[in-house]
Amino acid sequence: MAKLEDVARALVAPKKGILAADESGGTIEKRFKSIGVASTEANRRDYREMLFRTPGAEEFISGVILYDETIRQQAADGTALAKLLQDKGIIPGIKVDTGAKALAFSSKEKITEGLDGLRERLVEYRGLGAKFAKWRAVITIGDGIPTDYCLETNAHALRRAVRRGRDRADRRAGGADGRPAYHRALQRGNRAHAPTGVP
Repeated sequence: MAKLEDVARALVAPKKGILAADESGGTIEKRFKSIGVASTEANRRDYREMLFRTPGAEEFISGVILYDETIRQQAADGTALAKLLQDKGIIPGIKVDTGAKALAFSSKEKITEGLDGLRERLVEYRGLGAKFAKWRAVITIGDGIPTDYCLETNAHALRRAVRRGRDRADRRAGGADGRPAYHRALQRGNRAHAPTGVP
């Protein structure tokens, strides 16, 4: 399953969905605390291994988004968790943004960060078994928000993240696979968000 299009089609297979198992350390600690479990590395690994080994999970789950810690972990038998998923026919993915932070000049809105070092992280994650990546944007809806500034800034970050991921895919495919369609999509995006452009 080397081509991006094949991965995308497999992820949206009928009657299947993507499991988000990319909780940050803080989020999973809160969940564990609510049931009286210590958030140790071993407990987090055991919890995720239990999820991934659930019999029949592959009938309903097409892909799993992993966290940086998880994609580096091994199951109790020494199998990498990403390989455990692949062996079940589930596509391992990875969260690549580094979180939402306060957006400059806007007290109520957020910007997703993580572009610094993204190319290098993508190479590493690919080597660890990731076949797709997740980049999120937190858009708050409320009185007077989201502002155009917030939407444009987050769209700009998303386009840059996609471009870096596509650059990696194009290099692996020899620079040709899917490139014309990708560039047309970028051009359409640039017209839709003209104030920000793509550097």
